[in-house]
Amino acid sequence: MRFLWILFIGFMGIGGLAAIIYLVTRFHKFSFIKKIKNRFLSWLLACVPVLLMASVVFYEKFTMIVIMLHCALCFILCDIGSAIYRRKTGKEKGSKYIAGIVALIATAVVLTGAWFCAYHIFRTHYEFNTVKNVGNIRVAMFADSHLGVTLNGRRFAEQMERIDAEGADVLIIAGDFVDDDAKREDLETACEALGRMKTPVYYVYGNHDRGYYQYRDFDGAYLAKCLKDNGVTILQDDVVLVDDRFYIVGREDRSWERAELTQLLEGLDHSKYIITADHQPGEFAKEEELGADLVLSGHTHGGHVWPSGYFGYWFGVNDGIWGLYDHGDTHCIVTSGISGWAIPFKTGTYSEYVIIDIHGTA
Repeated sequence: MRFLWILFIGFMGIGGLAAIIYLVTRFHKFSFIKKIKNRFLSWLLACVPVLLMASVVFYEKFTMIVIMLHCALCFILCDIGSAIYRRKTGKEKGSKYIAGIVALIATAVVLTGAWFCAYHIFRTHYEFNTVKNVGNIRVAMFADSHLGVTLNGRRFAEQMERIDAEGADVLIIAGDFVDDDAKREDLETACEALGRMKTPVYYVYGNHDRGYYQYRDFDGAYLAKCLKDNGVTILQDDVVLVDDRFYIVGREDRSWERAELTQLLEGLDHSKYIITADHQPGEFAKEEELGADLVLSGHTHGGHVWPSGYFGYWFGVNDGIWGLYDHGDTHCIVTSGISGWAIPFKTGTYSEYVIIDIHGTA
């Protein structure tokens, strides 16, 4: 896991620096800059739009790099497209840098769409049948609210009203409820929103919830207190039987010491429906072997910014990226998250909460 973080940060750093240099050369191609006779002044002027993009670093450094990389990619693709067009048509290169104008428009469109996909929360619905005599069960779930990124306390409360109106039997929060720099005020507002819900709420820890760093104005103990004071059941390698029909097996996050799956699942009554909530999707095969019916996870953010999610998948750290992964009769759902970490853009995915309808025999 640490290796992947080093790889990710290294790629972002090197890629960001390369994008800055490349973008300066692209902006220097615009005719109104190239016409400036003073070469030093022309290159200085080409740096200005890049510096404006770089100023996003004061908001969030990874967001700045994402903007730079997407802009650079749009310029590369447009330059390639322009070269192919000229070769096919035999037209000479004009004085105006049309490919650059198209690249800037494309960048604006892509990032606007990515911003919308991060901030707008979609409803994703799954439906499963089971031979177990459990009637109909409706489960709501979300993960990765990372309070303070795209969801503050107020916006979070609005989404909880949406979810509560679904009439689910339970709401399961699959970890990373808060971020490392979440604010205490947002935490309290969000927990109060959970406390107003008619739907019973169950929560498992994610890797960010207790905080990697000590610069936020609350700690893990205060997070737990706020949740419990608002009626949320925290599951740390705990099992609860709901309505005498289905179990919720809540795992401690794998970044902490935790019980083996065998200890939690083997002694259960397997005539009941078994739901496992584990923030990080890493034991699908084991959960199938031990008879779990449904596994709910988050953590990957659906890749968040394409293609970053594939690294954890290719290296075997995560069993999925986003969506439904069936392992025999075990349905494994990895949600893209109701928000995300640090970067207020999502490319190749979108924010969501999940509704699962399970149809058993009566």
